[in-house]
Amino acid sequence: MTATHHTPDLSALSTIRGPVLRPGEPDYEAEVTGFNLAARHTPDVVVGATGADDIVTAMRWASATHTPVAVQATGHGANFPIDTGLLITTARMTDVHMDPTDRTATVAAGARWRHVLDAAAPHGLAALNGSSTDAGVVGYTLGGGLPVLGRTYGYAADRVRSFRLVTPNGKLLTVDADTEPNLFWALRGGKGNVGIVTEMTFDLLPLSTLLGGGIYYPGEHAEAVLRTWADWTTTLPTEMCSAYTLLRLPPIPQIPEPLRGGFWARVAVAWTGDREQGEALLAPVRAAAPITIDMVEEMPYAAVDRIYMDPQDPLPAREACTLLRALPQEALSAFLAQAGPSAAPDYPLLLVELRHMGGELSRPAPVEDAICARDASYVLETVGLLAGPEAAASVEAATTALHSTLTPYGTGHTMVNLHGTPGDEKDRARAWTEEVYTRLSRTKSTYDPENLLRYGHTVGASSPSGV
Repeated sequence: MTATHHTPDLSALSTIRGPVLRPGEPDYEAEVTGFNLAARHTPDVVVGATGADDIVTAMRWASATHTPVAVQATGHGANFPIDTGLLITTARMTDVHMDPTDRTATVAAGARWRHVLDAAAPHGLAALNGSSTDAGVVGYTLGGGLPVLGRTYGYAADRVRSFRLVTPNGKLLTVDADTEPNLFWALRGGKGNVGIVTEMTFDLLPLSTLLGGGIYYPGEHAEAVLRTWADWTTTLPTEMCSAYTLLRLPPIPQIPEPLRGGFWARVAVAWTGDREQGEALLAPVRAAAPITIDMVEEMPYAAVDRIYMDPQDPLPAREACTLLRALPQEALSAFLAQAGPSAAPDYPLLLVELRHMGGELSRPAPVEDAICARDASYVLETVGLLAGPEAAASVEAATTALHSTLTPYGTGHTMVNLHGTPGDEKDRARAWTEEVYTRLSRTKSTYDPENLLRYGHTVGASSPSGV
C-alpha cells in the first residue's frame, strides 16, 4: 500500500544549510536511497544535514509538529522502509579528527570506517570496524559493532568514550559514563532509540598490520571444511578471529574470476599475533580440502576489506542472524542439509556464514552497556538478494527455514545490526535479554515519550519509573 503524503509546513526548516526536499523534487530519490536497496524510503520530507545545528533544527521541528523521524548515514542497515515523516541523512557529516597521542578518533555522524582507517593508518593506529569499511561508524557502533578483530579486542561499543546527541525534543547533549550514564548505556548496543548522534569519540588500537584473508574451497568440499573449522575453533587463542562462509556468487563482472558464478566454501581469518605462529595455526584448515584460492597474507590494517570482500555496490538484500551457544555435530549436519552441497541448485541465499565469537566478545564491558551477545560462541548470518517478488519469497522461505533449524542451538537472541527486517515488538525484542529490553523501554520513554524515533529496530515505550 502506498503511503499518502501530506504537505508539511517547512518554514521552520529554512535555516538548515543542507537540502530540504519533498517527494518529486530533484535530488529527493538520491538523498533517500541507501546501500540496501530493499528498503525504498518515501518520507514526507528529507533533510540532508551538514552539521549538528541542522539536526537540532530538524528535531525541534519534528517535535513541534509531532512528526516521526528516522536517520540514515550510509543505509547499510536500511532494513525498514520509511513511508512517512522526516528522514535526516547525515552522509555530508564526514569529519574525522585524530588524536594520535591520546589514541582516539572523534567522528561526525556520517563518517564511514574507510574515513577513519585512512586517517589512522599514518599514525600506526587501527579501529574496530566490521567486515566492510564502507559502513557508517556511528550506526554500526550504536548496534554494538561486531569487529573483524572482535575475539581479540571486543565490541566497538566497548571503546566509546563519549557521544554528542540530539534528543527528540531538540536538545544537544554530551553523553559519557559520568554525565549521562543511562543514556551512555542505552547508546552502546541499544541502537538509535533515544536520540540522533552527531559526533562520537572512541579509542583506537596501536596496530598497523595483521595476517588475514580468505581461503576458498570448491563448494563440494563444504562439509569437510566446516567440520574441520568447527573443531579448530574450539582450540584457538583469542588472537585468531575467523568465519566459515558458504557463497553462491552470481555471474556478474563485479566478482573476479574464478569465483564468479561459483559455489564456494570459505574460511576468512584475521590474526594479530606473530606471523609464523598464525601460519602454523592455519595448517589444519588449509589441509581440510583442496584449495582453489588462498588469499591469506600479511597486510596493512587499512586493507582489512580484503578479508571478507563484502560487496561494494548497493544491492537489495534480506539479512538475518541467530546467536548460537555451540555447534555440536548434529547442528553442523542440520546446517549442511539445508545450505550445503546437497541443497537445491537454485538455493537462494547468497551468503550463509558462521562467525566464531567468544574471546573478548564474551567478557563483560568495562562500562556497562546494552549488548546482549556475550554468551554466544558463534553467530549465524544469512544474506539473500531480493531481485524481484519471486526471489524475495524464496529468500524469505530459505532464511526462515535455516534459522529455525538452528534455533535449538541458539541463545534465543539476535544481534541488532544483523537482525534484518524488524518485525513486531516480540521479534524486535529478540536482540536483547528481557531485562535489557525493559530498561531500554524505560529509557526510551524518558527521552522519547512521543515515540518520534519509531522507525527501524525500535523498542516499545514503557513507564519511565525505575530508570
